[in-house]
Amino acid sequence: MINDIKAEASERMEKTLEALGHNFNKIRTGRAHPSLLDGLRLDYYGADTPLNQVANINVEDARTLTVSAWDKSMVPAIEKAILKSDLGLNPATAGEVIRIPMPMLTEETRKGYIRQARQEAEAARVSVRNARRDAMAMLKDLQKEKEIGEDDERRGQDDVQKVTDGFIARIEKMLEEKEADLMEI
Repeated sequence: MINDIKAEASERMEKTLEALGHNFNKIRTGRAHPSLLDGLRLDYYGADTPLNQVANINVEDARTLTVSAWDKSMVPAIEKAILKSDLGLNPATAGEVIRIPMPMLTEETRKGYIRQARQEAEAARVSVRNARRDAMAMLKDLQKEKEIGEDDERRGQDDVQKVTDGFIARIEKMLEEKEADLMEI
């Protein structure tokens, strides 16, 4: 019973870390990475479709992405979607291939991205703490219903706290790596 609660809390915390990693991938660094365009959606014959479902996204070199549309008539729509995005990218179309050069990050934009990364990390910490709070509440309820003793409740709370501390440390490590990546010139 206690192990189930701990496992459920751990699973929720793991999902939080996955979401944080996904959010960190959306924060642009100086290097080209296909995941930068993951959140981009465009109108594909009346359906709101992710870019990676209508085109191949590749890294040409360290500072350039290439987008090759499967349907050649979609090239202008893809270019327009990239321009409209809040990523600050300027695509250059050469026939059927769209090249997206990554502009150099200024000190000001780097600090802005670090601030955004810190906000994402704080949101992840809050989510982990919410999972801990819910697990602690379940343990208290079990103890109130006399399904477990006080000692078991205390032991369970200590275990949940240890799991929480581990996940918070992983969030800090991810944030540290992202900040180092952003400050790299």
